[in-house]
Amino acid sequence: MSLIQTEDRDEGVRILRIDNGKPNAVSTAMSTELMAALEAAEKDTNAVILTGRPGMFSAGFDLGTMGEGPKAAAEMVANGGKLALAIYNHPKPIVGAISGHAVAMGLFMAMVCDYRIGAAGKFKYQANETAIGMTLPDFAIQFARAALSKRHFDRVIVQSEQYGPEGARDCGMIDEVVEADALEARALEVATHFATNLKQPAFRNNKRLSHGPVAQSIAERLDADIQAVMGG
Repeated sequence: MSLIQTEDRDEGVRILRIDNGKPNAVSTAMSTELMAALEAAEKDTNAVILTGRPGMFSAGFDLGTMGEGPKAAAEMVANGGKLALAIYNHPKPIVGAISGHAVAMGLFMAMVCDYRIGAAGKFKYQANETAIGMTLPDFAIQFARAALSKRHFDRVIVQSEQYGPEGARDCGMIDEVVEADALEARALEVATHFATNLKQPAFRNNKRLSHGPVAQSIAERLDADIQAVMGG
């Protein structure tokens, strides 16, 4: 069963929906499938919308895999880092339609999208790693530093502060908030604007030049850092 549902819309916009059970967990299989879908989208789309299930964008890494031991956990976290890099480096514009809770790896996956729209509601945005006793991998800290307002960085990353959608917008996790029933329409509006108004290869080139130092630093250290953090 596919964990990523694909739907093509006008103007070369493709919707990628994460569909991995109630928590929409970032498992090794899910991140591998989503990376393949993103690679395919490089060839035959003009823009991508990344979204989740109603009420749940993603609750983060799969807890079952975490319990399988350091080797399986390290592989899953490394794949998550590669997935975040694939979104951050993608040559086509990626609009995040944050459909509900975005926690831990789910939050970092949201923050690396080019433009992020959150659904209004009692939804939680949180990097909860400090609260659950986990040391963050380097890629998560670097992506957060690139996205977040400086005045919120320690509150999010070090103190595991929980935010609602409006607070998430204020601190830089997302760019705007809309009613939940308007989320997909607004994401399509933005993605269509990007698809028709942002010229290639200028978008690809300027994105990679702008993101290059962070992306290169993460890529060079990813595997060694994951092994150190996960104890694998």
